[in-house]
Amino acid sequence: MNSYDIEAWLDPIYKRFPEGDWRPVVGITTNYADGDATLREKYYKMVVRAGGVPMLIPPVSDAEVILNTLETLDALLLTGGGDYDPRWANEAPSSRVGTVNTERDLPELLITRLTFNRQLPMLGICRGMQTLAMALGGRLAQDIEEAFPEAAQAGKLLRHSQEEAREVATHEVEIAHGSRLFSLFGKENIRVNSFHHQAVLDGGARFSVAAKAPDGVIEAMESSEEKPIIGVQWHPEWLADDGLPLFTWLVGEAQLFADAKQIHRETLTIDSHCDTPMFFPQDINFAHRDHRILVDLHKMAEGRLDATTMVAYIPQPKPAGKTTVDNLDYRDKPKAYADKIFDKIEQIAAENHDFLALARTPDDLKANKAKGRKSIVLGIENGHALEGRLENVAHFASRGVTYVTLCHNGDNAICDSARTFDPDGGHLWGGLSPFGRQAIAEMNRQGIMVDLSHAAESSFYEALETSATPIVCSHSSCRSLCNHPRNLTDQQMKALADRGGVMQITLYNGFLVSQGKATINDAMAHLEHAISIMGTDHVGLGTDFDGDGGIIGLADASELINFTRQLLLRRYSKEDIGKIWGGNWLRVMSLVQKSKTARPESSL
Repeated sequence: MNSYDIEAWLDPIYKRFPEGDWRPVVGITTNYADGDATLREKYYKMVVRAGGVPMLIPPVSDAEVILNTLETLDALLLTGGGDYDPRWANEAPSSRVGTVNTERDLPELLITRLTFNRQLPMLGICRGMQTLAMALGGRLAQDIEEAFPEAAQAGKLLRHSQEEAREVATHEVEIAHGSRLFSLFGKENIRVNSFHHQAVLDGGARFSVAAKAPDGVIEAMESSEEKPIIGVQWHPEWLADDGLPLFTWLVGEAQLFADAKQIHRETLTIDSHCDTPMFFPQDINFAHRDHRILVDLHKMAEGRLDATTMVAYIPQPKPAGKTTVDNLDYRDKPKAYADKIFDKIEQIAAENHDFLALARTPDDLKANKAKGRKSIVLGIENGHALEGRLENVAHFASRGVTYVTLCHNGDNAICDSARTFDPDGGHLWGGLSPFGRQAIAEMNRQGIMVDLSHAAESSFYEALETSATPIVCSHSSCRSLCNHPRNLTDQQMKALADRGGVMQITLYNGFLVSQGKATINDAMAHLEHAISIMGTDHVGLGTDFDGDGGIIGLADASELINFTRQLLLRRYSKEDIGKIWGGNWLRVMSLVQKSKTARPESSL
């Protein structure tokens, strides 16, 4: 359109609003020189060409500014520029370090770490790839010739700071088969341009090498944790169509992240099982980003998790010896120990009341979300806490306990466990004990959900028949995919669904894979298998964080938005994602709580 009439430019916009083509926002870090924040036009024009909205980010190290900026972004593009001051890596500067840019180093290291915590997609270009390494545990070569002396002396080192025009590709890189980069370019060798004399020596544990130059210099790396992060040492923004695939990838991932954020705004997300109270004896600080625990206020906010169910885990008494919980001697009786856990949770909620509150009911959870507060829901893991006394069911109901896992790793006074300590493999009851049947009836009356994770199959089926309300499995996975007695068989899953119950896929490595390290893809395989048996109305997520739960891609609460990303990638509808993320669990909780009845005094 060649017109100086502003109305002619505005008219097509007015016609489309509010159904306009809303695009994801990509933040772009800027350079700094002579008092100006600057940026080559190629960067933002490639973002626009790929379908994104560019937003330029000046080098500011104010954490509050960065955090507020990140709330508006859907992805981050880390741009090229001068060398890093090696003192940020606790290294003495070499005489061959080039021009450092002190205005950029700290702001970009901070924004990269905070972006990583919030799971936003990232693309690092040249210095930007080095930023990823510096911020996330990798290591840089201060000078390529200094880092590769043998290749330099033999004349085999490429010119990594080319003299040709920027749009000229001067050397090849070999792309690793199976890498995300290989899927983007569809071939193992591409030609690139090059303007650097620092380089990534080691990407660290969070990255794998995706491409190398013939002289061995790392030319690209990508997340080894199933996250949408890529770093390239060349400058794709100058390579026109040959560079576009990286920007198209970034904008596509940004759109996916934007969609996931919208899901979390509109959906109540709940994790049905975490063991964070096990770390209370270590004096953890739930209001801080505490590296000792996988669930805290910061990580819940970063992963956009609304609620977590914290359980009072009651250790199963062993046949001999003293049982301990971390460094705390298990001297209290089970009921008293559970009460201490709940006292501490109430204290944490009171100390952080502006951001956190307890929730006993689905309505509490919805009200907390509406007020911008995270929720803690109470549960008990191991009915040993009841101490064989029915009146303790009412006691824990009064404290707000929403479910009791009937047993843990060993038979107890309620039922047989999936695990037995009998050397002959025998169990105590062959299912439920007489007290166990009474306890389930009392839990039904008190509005407490019956949880059958950890239970033997005999206990599972008998409890299913005994309970007047649907039962749940708060943290279980599929036995047909991982043959562990703690997992549910297809027959159990079908029976559970037929009775209206819910199974929450857990992130415990040994319940997802028989060997090796489980990833988010393994968890999704268990979820989708459960859906194939039970349908989307009977599944959810129970992480078992801080109870040895946590896998690659879903390592702590900050990464839980990645679960939503995977659901979107698999084309689940917004409605089904809402069910999986908590709707199914809350349906059962609501039904059980509404079924609560008064118990005649004479029967107490």
